[in-house]
Amino acid sequence: MISMAVGEPQHPVPSFVGPVLAAHLDEFGRYPANKGLDAFAEAVAKWLTRRYALDRPVDPTTEVLVLNGSREGLFLAAFTAKSWVSPRPGQPAVLIPNPFYAAYAAGAGAADCEPVFLPATAETGFLPDLDALSEHLLARTVAFYLASPSNPQGAVAERAYLARLAALARRFGFLVLCDECYCEIYSDRPPPGMLEAAAPDFANVVVFHSLSKRSSLPGLRVGFAAGDRRFLAAFLELRNIAAPQVPTPAQRVAIAAYHDEGHVEENRRLYRQKFDLADQIVGDRYGYRRPAGGFFLWLDVAAQGGGETAALALWRQAGVRVVPGRYLARDQADGSNPGADYVRVAMVQNHETTAKALHRLVGVLG
Repeated sequence: MISMAVGEPQHPVPSFVGPVLAAHLDEFGRYPANKGLDAFAEAVAKWLTRRYALDRPVDPTTEVLVLNGSREGLFLAAFTAKSWVSPRPGQPAVLIPNPFYAAYAAGAGAADCEPVFLPATAETGFLPDLDALSEHLLARTVAFYLASPSNPQGAVAERAYLARLAALARRFGFLVLCDECYCEIYSDRPPPGMLEAAAPDFANVVVFHSLSKRSSLPGLRVGFAAGDRRFLAAFLELRNIAAPQVPTPAQRVAIAAYHDEGHVEENRRLYRQKFDLADQIVGDRYGYRRPAGGFFLWLDVAAQGGGETAALALWRQAGVRVVPGRYLARDQADGSNPGADYVRVAMVQNHETTAKALHRLVGVLG
């Protein structure tokens, strides 16, 4: 059996992790502060300033907040967004690209907001169509989740798109919660970031990052939120009573990770090699195109009976596990599901295993 279902990076753990943890074992004996170490915030701020074309440096004291991985931050952010914005007419709405990462809808539901699913299909470049948003909907929106690069399609929002979304957020007073955890996995050029588009004050936008993908450290559970300082101050108040703290030895590892680009470049090289395999083995089947970012294949298997049928065939006939696209999306008002015709394939295994899986996939699906 080969599992290509879970987006759990399998590349080697960076060599500095063990020594850094060993040097700070005594810090497990103290409660960590929810805000995080000053040195962590400073390392993140410097990395953001190096990585993105920002008009000014990020302020580590007010514009960075440590997270126990990006998932819990994305989930809890909906609560703060609902209370942070001015009162909305009718039930508060949270806008979510469809397909989507499950934490977005979970956060919206837990915060007692209406999740509104925006189709992100091939026709819209696999991103929500901003032209399709009515003023009535935007007027009751408290948060807009966006992933760039997106999960599962690997679409990258260009800077003009991000700037337009930031302008809408400021006009209508909602928050953009931008999930950028795949930003360091790309083929050709680094994806632009929401902070670039929301300069100079980062008003109404917050970005979420994680070391899970950038550094192949999914078990470390360290990430951060950065952006609108007013929102982050309110977010910290919630996190002080409701969020898991991040152990300081783990933050020490993160500091080392954000100061080192060598392991990130190696990580990116390994993913590029696996996408080279997809180029060769999958070719032009199933609407495949090398994604701009991320580490998923989003394959159109409508001709093979749709995502569920294809996923069952792959498991039963080839021992390859993938995710039916319908399971990553919700039905739209018209009954359609933007993921129904697709399967998601996570390119997280090693080179040899990935090659085996792709050959099996083509052998079954034709």
